[in-house]
Amino acid sequence: MSGKKTVRKKLSRTQQRDLDVQIAFMEGLVRRDPGYVDALQILGDNYTRRGQYAEGLRIDEQLANLRPEDALVHYNLACSLSLTSRYDEAAVALERALELGYRDFRWLARDPDLAALRKAPVYKRLRAQIRLLRAQESTPR
Repeated sequence: MSGKKTVRKKLSRTQQRDLDVQIAFMEGLVRRDPGYVDALQILGDNYTRRGQYAEGLRIDEQLANLRPEDALVHYNLACSLSLTSRYDEAAVALERALELGYRDFRWLARDPDLAALRKAPVYKRLRAQIRLLRAQESTPR
């Protein structure tokens, strides 16, 4: 998976109800086992799909503590920080994801969860780093 979040379409009432059931189930699993990474990832995804960005951020922060060397975890943390308008922190998390090997530049450029971050002044310094990494990826070895 390149990034956990996808373009959010308005959910129907049935989809909202189903998502709420999934969230309640995953919350129960996580209460019993706070280190259950797979359940945490699903729960964070579902919170974000439901528009509960603060809850999704809390889960992504927990995952970053559990998996500090996971590039995708830091990418998702950057997304949650961007969705909660914490752009400086989002830039740091995205930079860390790149350091750890996140390389889905195509998705990064269009991920709606990072749209506000891409417009923030702090993103300028990241843009140069992304260009450099892109060039290195496309250079034959």
